[in-house]
Parts: sequence; structure tokens; C-alpha cells
Amino acid sequence: MIRRLAAVLLLCLLAGCGALEFAYNNADIWLRWQAGRYFDLREAQAEEFNTRLASFLAWHRAKALPQYARLADEAGARLSRGASQADLVWGYDAVRQQWLEGLSRAGAEAGDFLERLSPAQIEHLERRFAKDNGKFAREWLDGTLEERRSRRLQRIVHAMQDWLGELSDAQRERVRQYNDSAPLNGELHDRERRRRQAELLAVLRARDSARSFGAWAADWDRGRDPAVAAGNRATTDAFLAMLADVERTLSPRQREFAIARLRGFARDFDLLAAAQ
Repeated sequence: MIRRLAAVLLLCLLAGCGALEFAYNNADIWLRWQAGRYFDLREAQAEEFNTRLASFLAWHRAKALPQYARLADEAGARLSRGASQADLVWGYDAVRQQWLEGLSRAGAEAGDFLERLSPAQIEHLERRFAKDNGKFAREWLDGTLEERRSRRLQRIVHAMQDWLGELSDAQRERVRQYNDSAPLNGELHDRERRRRQAELLAVLRARDSARSFGAWAADWDRGRDPAVAAGNRATTDAFLAMLADVERTLSPRQREFAIARLRGFARDFDLLAAAQ
């Protein structure tokens, strides 16, 4: 669930500060709906889930959001003086660390609750996973290599223009070069998704989530295929190198636009954290 919340927050970052505030203040409604879809909760279970969710969101508002604000402020400061590839690596690692802390907290909150799911509810979850896997395949695996690269290029350009405004021809060319050379890791990611899903289902069926769900939720490297880890690292390194090249070509307007967005998010994270 926390991964889906993180995805929604990321989309809202791209959409704008008002969307971020709206999504965060309504996260409990969205997550309760998701819990119903994935676990088919009964009335008493739904009440307990709501209580645990409120506890997690209170922690997130008090502890995680101030960290987000500091990260956004620091990212804006680094960008204002010219961000190097090392700065981009710092940003990637810092965001990943915050994500893992949230996953660990959510896992600890949910562990013994998930241990009481019925066999029918676990089967319901397995069917939901199958539907998600079909959607993932349609978005990331369907089509020729050229079609898949074209879709990835469109996603990258769209995201970068949300942060920078219109890209120059030279910037678009650098993005295209990355897209043409970076491997398409959809099959590896699909295999990793299915492995993680199978691990979770096994934990639930063994009634072992109170002991091991927290570690499963946060330890993404445990049991990972070395080929997947190597593919992820190579793709991430190449992507950050591309961003560093683009950063060196930013116009004053593009740089100011990105810095203003980061500072706006820092302000909004602080306001959201204060509205406890």
C-alpha cells in the first residue's frame, strides 16, 4: 500500500502543489479503497485497518513530511549552484532511503493484521496481483522493441518537461541517446514483481507476517536476481548521467522554474506536516 501512496504522491509532484495537498489530505480514503480492492476486508477488519492506517499517516505527517521538505530545500539549493552527477546520485539515494523508511514503518504497522487474513482473502489478493501483472505487461512489455522504446521516450520527455518546461533540441537529443542505448528491463522487472508477489503470498499463507512482513516490505534487495540488480544499477547510472548532461545545458528560465517548484514543494510539505 505504501508503494501505491508513494506513486500517487510522485504523480502529484508532477501535477502541482495543489494536487499534492489534495491527494495527501485524502490519502486515507484512497488507501482504504485500495485495501478493500486487494484484501476484500470484512467490517471488523476494515475498522482495524482504519485505526492502523491513521497511526501510520500520523507518523508519516510528523516524521516523513519534514524530511521531504528538507530534501526538497536541499535539492533546490544544489540546483541553484549547479547540480553535478554526484548531487543527482545524492537525490536518488535520499529519496530511496525515505521510501524504505516508510515501507519499514508500514510493514511493522500491518504485520500481525495481515496474519489474520482468511485463505479466501489471500486468494483474492492473488487474483488482484494477476490483474496488475496483466496491466504491467500491456504498459511495459507489449509491442515491438521500437514501440516500447518510443513509449519510454514519451514518458521521460513528458516528466522532464513538467519540471523544466519545453526542452531544447539538444536536450531532446540527449534524452533520445539515453533511450536508444539503455536496455529495456521490462522483462526483468516483471520477473522481479512476480517473485516478490510469490514471497508475500507465501508469508501470508504461512501465517508468518507478524514476524517477517516488515523485513519483506523494506528489504528490496533480499533474494533479488543478480541480473535484475545489475540491470537496475546500470540503467539508473545511465539515467543520472543523462540528467547531469541535461542539467549543464539548462537555460536560466528552466533552472529557475525547477528551483521554484522544489521550493514550493518544500513549503507545502512543511504546511502539511504542521496541519496535524
